[in-house]
Amino acid sequence: MAQRAFISFDYDNDARQKDLLIGQSKNPDSPFVIHDWSLKEPSSDWKARARRQIRASGLVIVLCGRNMRTAVGVAVELKIAQEEGIPYFLLAAYTSGSTRPTTAMPGDKLYEWTWPNLKALVGGAR
Repeated sequence: MAQRAFISFDYDNDARQKDLLIGQSKNPDSPFVIHDWSLKEPSSDWKARARRQIRASGLVIVLCGRNMRTAVGVAVELKIAQEEGIPYFLLAAYTSGSTRPTTAMPGDKLYEWTWPNLKALVGGAR
């Protein structure tokens, strides 16, 4: 059975990469499925909604773009995953220039986005 993954990404700068990742999740040999709960417009309860969605997922994929220092929503979602004990990994959205979110732990590695890497990471190779 495919792992349900929550995807955290910078909506303003990396929506295209998010779409590519969702496309990969539809490959016949994909070990994960993504429920796209993306919200463009923040609501007063977005943090509580994000927490519920992260809890309902077995994994958080943090898609790291070039502007992670200003991606407050990504920082909050990663912190929620850490608080809830949900496994996560940082995936470089670009071959160069990808940065880590401000709430990433010092030991969190930024992984190259390749299909073999992605499949291995979803399988627990971290």
